[in-house]
Amino acid sequence: MRVLIAEDDDDLAEFLEHSLGELGHVVTCVRSGLEALHFGSVEVFEVAILDRMLPGMDGVEILKRWRAADIVTPVLMLTALGGIADRVGGLNAGADDYLVKPFAFSELAARLAALARRPTIREPQTHFTVGDVTLDLLDRSVKRAGRDIALQPREFALLEQLMRHAGRIVTRTMFLETIWGYHFDPKTNIVDSHLSRMRAKLNFDFDFDPIETVRGVGYRIRTDA
Repeated sequence: MRVLIAEDDDDLAEFLEHSLGELGHVVTCVRSGLEALHFGSVEVFEVAILDRMLPGMDGVEILKRWRAADIVTPVLMLTALGGIADRVGGLNAGADDYLVKPFAFSELAARLAALARRPTIREPQTHFTVGDVTLDLLDRSVKRAGRDIALQPREFALLEQLMRHAGRIVTRTMFLETIWGYHFDPKTNIVDSHLSRMRAKLNFDFDFDPIETVRGVGYRIRTDA
């Protein structure tokens, strides 16, 4: 799974990044609160490890901003502050779990796995609008500026994933797992070729392409169009 680590202690950050990588997770590690806020807002992670005390912006403020922006990534908060008031403050800000330093790595790994398995309870969304593009899951329709866009099923699914994560990067691996059911990289350009066809249909007779290629990573549909 994709894991975001926000930890300013270099030794601990490197240990967590290495150890979680050894377990097969894809890890992004940042050292400041502003970096954590940015990456958690523009990319998709299955779980985040957030130190409570970070330079630039503390973990509680980051959590409040993520939750206010409807970012529901499960968060395990790390802290050296073990008081009840500190734990309650973190949980009330939106943390899903709390772990006090020092801790055993085996416990942290188990807690992360439990968070990743926990379903997010929310009303299913069936209609998405980003800029002048709208997608309706109920009647399987796509419109741009009111004009019908005819997409093949997998092209529709690609656009759906982009619009579900509007403004955030969707990686090729995420597309492969969600749409094709691959849990490995088949070493083909299947994602890129389908996306190219979808973009050609979506952008026909329009001057602006709302889908951005993030080189070497994936794709993102822009929200500032």
